[in-house]
Amino acid sequence: MVFRKKLSCLWTLGLCLVASKSSPRNPTITDQSFIDQCVNVHNELRGQVNPAAADMKHMTWDEGLAMIAEAWAKKCKFQHNTCIGKSFECHPTFQYIGENIWLGGLSMFSPKSAILAWYNETRMFDYSTLSCTGICGHYTQVVWANSYKIGCALEMCPNLGSADTAIFVCNYGPAGNFPNMPPYTQGESCSLCEEKETCVNKLCRKQKGKK
Repeated sequence: MVFRKKLSCLWTLGLCLVASKSSPRNPTITDQSFIDQCVNVHNELRGQVNPAAADMKHMTWDEGLAMIAEAWAKKCKFQHNTCIGKSFECHPTFQYIGENIWLGGLSMFSPKSAILAWYNETRMFDYSTLSCTGICGHYTQVVWANSYKIGCALEMCPNLGSADTAIFVCNYGPAGNFPNMPPYTQGESCSLCEEKETCVNKLCRKQKGKK
């Protein structure tokens, strides 16, 4: 089945119900350790794509995206934010934003385990044909080359399961998962970085002081 049929719309992603072992801690969007984990895991995995990416951007945290993720997570709905398909409805900078959602037990959660679960959909994705044998939308958003900002939030949602149930939302700017488009350009790592960017761990990272 073609890639387009595996994605429900232009910029939104599928939902993911998974559980992975980790700490029962419930962080906030201002928790620097939580922020670092969300950003670092994304960048680590983005640098590991196969085939290699020529234009994969380094991700950094965005407070606005984190606030959007937090506000939606607090609603405790296992569905996508209603604003993400509307032009400039979610974020003042990004016309559209992407979104990944994880649901599971808080005692079994960590940013790494949730993000890795999304990334592991790579096993079902064929870059050469842009086809998917299952669900691949979480993976393709995690590694969408032009998405360079991220904000995530975690919220307890007992109404979605048990007293231990939590929802983890990550929003991406700009959005990925446009149909019939590869998530990144295949080629030697960093070979298509922009002039204002340097190559760091196979990612195109904006130089400090450069706009």
